[in-house]
Amino acid sequence: MAQLDHTHDPKLESWVASANGHADFPIQNLPLGVFSPRGGGPRGGVAIGDRILDLPAALAAGLFTGEAARAAEAASGAALNAFLALGAGPRQALRRRLSEILAQGSPDQGKADGCLQAASDCTLHLPARIGDYTDFYVGIHHATNVGKQFRPDNPLLPNYKHVPIGYHGRASSIRPSGVPVRRPRGQTKPPDASEPGFRPSQRLDYELELGVWIGPGNELGEPIGIAEAPGHIGGYCLLNDWSARDIQAWEYQPLGPFLAKNFASTISAWIVTPEALAPFRIPQPSRPEGDPAPLPYLTDEADRNEGGLDLELEVLILTPAMREKRLPPHCVALSNARHMYWTVAQMVTHHTCNGCNLQPGDLLGTGTISGPDQESCGSILETTLGGKNPIVLASGEERRFLEDGDEVILRARSRKEGFAPIGFGECRATILPSL
Repeated sequence: MAQLDHTHDPKLESWVASANGHADFPIQNLPLGVFSPRGGGPRGGVAIGDRILDLPAALAAGLFTGEAARAAEAASGAALNAFLALGAGPRQALRRRLSEILAQGSPDQGKADGCLQAASDCTLHLPARIGDYTDFYVGIHHATNVGKQFRPDNPLLPNYKHVPIGYHGRASSIRPSGVPVRRPRGQTKPPDASEPGFRPSQRLDYELELGVWIGPGNELGEPIGIAEAPGHIGGYCLLNDWSARDIQAWEYQPLGPFLAKNFASTISAWIVTPEALAPFRIPQPSRPEGDPAPLPYLTDEADRNEGGLDLELEVLILTPAMREKRLPPHCVALSNARHMYWTVAQMVTHHTCNGCNLQPGDLLGTGTISGPDQESCGSILETTLGGKNPIVLASGEERRFLEDGDEVILRARSRKEGFAPIGFGECRATILPSL
């Protein structure tokens, strides 16, 4: 697990004034991404307040040496796969050097100031080439809530508490925050219909998830042990795994998710490193009495003690009518990553236990992270009980599922007494009508 050091000092401030007290990107965060400045091509950068530090420009200015320079060079291109492949040592060296450069009173301010871009003038891209995407199902409250709608007497299938369940998703349709999502068409069969039809989805939903970026990979046939799994985690993002529930209900048996999921997924654009989240590690949630203990290959004392994350997760909706009335987005859910039944290390270990090879830049989704009450449900399917009880928005509008023009916004915040709070930046997208 990443360790605490001077870069986490809550008293540390930056000469980039907007970073001090910034909701997402104070100097204690320093996430990495890929951006294009106005008139320029994609390159690596670091979010600091409302600015972006241009890494190629900072390298050219001579701001890095040694391991930090190696990491900065790997993070300077149009994708961060080479940076993710380097692992924890160079990544931590870069973080320490970035903190020195951007700290109040730094002798490097003169050089670094010319390497900053206004974030509002830049375009954000996917931070890495995603070779593969796997979506897990580790939110036990979500699994229970959804199961109750289809199997009231037995909501959780027998394997759920024994194995981190996942499925292979579609990497090609993952897009960065801000890119619109087209309403999908597909086969659906309403309960009162005798035959299926082909139509636009009428039950479009969001899913509140964390994304996990893989750092160094593993060779085919060589599993990653649970104690080594943290070393293969390159960072985190927010993930909205859009779902067409009516298409899903008709197609998912016997082989699980397909067209109901692969039409689009949206992620936040910045990779928040394990080091930035080190202050917010918590013990793995205690399993209720009577739950089976994980098998030995999924058991590790360090993971039990620090494998969880205390990360507040929020879902907001902004409708066309709300935009017209200049109303702010309406919060429809507030959850927390502490509700994950399986840890990220357990996800990585189980994924590779059969010898499956992960590669730098692969993305894992946690599955929907809902909390124990109705206000913390991470999907509309749960919040509205399958569309039976609509959400009433601040505009007076009702939503049973998402409508064209609606914008869904995911946010994340980590807070802990004695540390500076950090965030992930927004994960947002607007729904376009079906073609």
